[in-house]
Amino acid sequence: MHKALILNGPNLNLLGTRQPEVYGNTTLEMVENLCVSHGASIGIEVSCLQSNHEGALIDAIHAARSEQDGIVLNAGAFTHTSIALMDAIASVELPVIEVHLSNIHARESFRHVSYISKVAVGQICGFGAQGYVLALDALSAHLKSESTA
Repeated sequence: MHKALILNGPNLNLLGTRQPEVYGNTTLEMVENLCVSHGASIGIEVSCLQSNHEGALIDAIHAARSEQDGIVLNAGAFTHTSIALMDAIASVELPVIEVHLSNIHARESFRHVSYISKVAVGQICGFGAQGYVLALDALSAHLKSESTA
């Protein structure tokens, strides 16, 4: 069984109450439960972590190197600003699927730039909480293709 970390960045702890017109009414706990359940159904053991602190996210990425087979990352606003997160991802050499609840390309222009996408396997955005399910499916397919290569 593969292992994956669902890693959520700043302000995602406020899901369900923060700008529901943009991010929906689904709480972070609901997202995490969805990921654990879906992961189990496709043979991925899912663990979840959220932090509002860039250093804690970097530490989690570093720790994942020896504990996980891949990462699903919603870096929140750090997506558009954090070269440090980009470098951490590049350093651990784990497949990362970038996910966003909203379509960042249909929003303010500063959200169109993603440092994470430069080192991620792919990006899924605009599908709300379902994006995490799609990201787990994409990660599973990627891990399977790596093991048969």
